[in-house]
Amino acid sequence: MSHDLPERPGTQPRPPGHFAFCPTCGSPNQMQERDGRNRPVCTACGHITFLDPKLAVAALIVRDGQILLGKRGPGTRSPGKWSFPAGFVERGEQVEAATAREVLEETGLEIEPGRLFGLFSEMDETVVLAVYEATIRNPGAAPVAADDLVDLDWFPLDGLPELAFDRDYRIIERLLAARQ
Repeated sequence: MSHDLPERPGTQPRPPGHFAFCPTCGSPNQMQERDGRNRPVCTACGHITFLDPKLAVAALIVRDGQILLGKRGPGTRSPGKWSFPAGFVERGEQVEAATAREVLEETGLEIEPGRLFGLFSEMDETVVLAVYEATIRNPGAAPVAADDLVDLDWFPLDGLPELAFDRDYRIIERLLAARQ
């Protein structure tokens, strides 16, 4: 069942999906400029829905000069390209615990998140990425691709496959600079 209502002449366009209706009173939202940005605003009660970013985590797992990357599967952003083991932080979850959980889900490896390597955000990107250096708790364990990944491999830092996101290249450049 679609909740897309027709636009009334002279009104602002409705926001897509679950932002189409007010979370406070259920009335339709319209996109209006508020605080210098277009935001969903309720036509009845005036509630403004702030579209906050989503926090994701990634792990830099380097051993013997090679980094562990996963090939992204169908249904993901940038399928067929490679990136770090990563995923979303759940509300109320500790960020380091989310890093360990996501790596376990995607690779089967138990890791110890180390220092925060960096926090990466981009204009018009809805995801903020916290990247942690990580070490494998059981170095003899073999990674196995699962969840959003269809393959895993170790790559030399100077011989990487096609990476999934522009920010991945910036992260690798920063990693290389930090190792010099």
